Amino acid sequence: MTRPSHARIDIDPADALIDVPRDITLRGFNGQERVTLTANLNHPDGSQWESQAVLTADADGTVIVADTAPVSGGWIVADATAPVWAMQRLRAPTHPAWSEGIAPLDVTLTATGQYGARARGQYTLRFLAPGVTHRPVREAGLSGTLYTPEGPGPHPAVLVLAGSGGGTHEQRAALYAAHGYAALALGYFKAPGRPDHIDDTPLEYFESALQWMHDRLAPKDGFVAVSGVSRGGELVLLLASYFPALVSAVVAYVPSAVVHGTLRAGHPDKPRDATAWTWRGEPLPNVWRDNPDTDWHAFEHPPEPGQPVRQAPAFHTPLRNAQAVARARIPVERIRGPVLLISGTDDGFWPSTFYSDKVADSLHQRGDGAIVEHFRAEGAGHAIGLPQLPATLIAKPHPVAGQLLDGGGTALANARASVASWARVVDFLAEAVQRSASSLAGRATA
Repeated sequence: MTRPSHARIDIDPADALIDVPRDITLRGFNGQERVTLTANLNHPDGSQWESQAVLTADADGTVIVADTAPVSGGWIVADATAPVWAMQRLRAPTHPAWSEGIAPLDVTLTATGQYGARARGQYTLRFLAPGVTHRPVREAGLSGTLYTPEGPGPHPAVLVLAGSGGGTHEQRAALYAAHGYAALALGYFKAPGRPDHIDDTPLEYFESALQWMHDRLAPKDGFVAVSGVSRGGELVLLLASYFPALVSAVVAYVPSAVVHGTLRAGHPDKPRDATAWTWRGEPLPNVWRDNPDTDWHAFEHPPEPGQPVRQAPAFHTPLRNAQAVARARIPVERIRGPVLLISGTDDGFWPSTFYSDKVADSLHQRGDGAIVEHFRAEGAGHAIGLPQLPATLIAKPHPVAGQLLDGGGTALANARASVASWARVVDFLAEAVQRSASSLAGRATA
């Protein structure tokens, strides 16, 4: 068998946003030759990642990665995003604070044929689009980063909230800006000038942020959406319920239908059912507090010794008490704008699909044609995020408590859910913006 000297890797586009699909083609090998494709990522946070699979070239010696299921390796489906989502971590971060940063990710590909041919290629995944600017926001008592699209505006806006790990979701805000939104990644704990824990966080802080966005950003048609993940998903439903006049649309990733205590994000000297949110100086009742039906066992113990904790079963126990649920239920019927709920049916953190169904039911029961959509990701876990990121860390230490948790799902299911849900988020918000503009125009001509 000959050894081709013209093997190469074609990547299109080689440099683009992380949510842009790539065409990856291996060329110049022998017909039916087996080619080992290796992908490497040296992440800006100091972590190192690698994936590998063996694919068979067609009769012309070509491998189209999107159309070719590997015969062995770290992924077994035809998928051009797989070289990244199937990456295994070889080294932990040396700068964990940079893991959520917006520095570009450079992926190196190496294709090695069974007869010795070898080719290399590289492509770049970006969070920051050309023309998008960003600046810290440290005014009106707020702590965050504002991402602004290219062009004079006005732009519709999105408030972006992280979950129980705290900090700010910079990557997500940058991508919202890439799609035309002024996006404020707001920190509410574990952020500059904010507490280290989630305890007693006042809803007034977020009301101030929403009002600041309306007043200072003057968003197009007054459109301000809220987007949050996990505890942030719980939070955006609360904000849209308590401040419906300030919230135009809701994107709630793996959310809750009830208010929870501080859980793993609280101060270590306080109980797990301590107050997370307050309003007008009073604690919002949470479903765990003074609930005789709560059982924390699954929250605290792994299913088998040495395994990560899969805590979701514990979250069903307080729901057995109807009075506690009634006290802690988020009053989503007050929400005025459209709502997109995103859940994973194998969520190991908490039962986000069950919660999302409850929220959708409450909104539908209003009988006023409320726009609510539940994106139900079959087989996915809690880690539904952005496209084309490594997805193999199913079990991870909680960023505050340090407890090793099983988030559920598989790398394939979570990766597919991340791609599909993000595409739906982009379309959902565009539809909501258009609907808002049409509504304003209709009122102006009435």
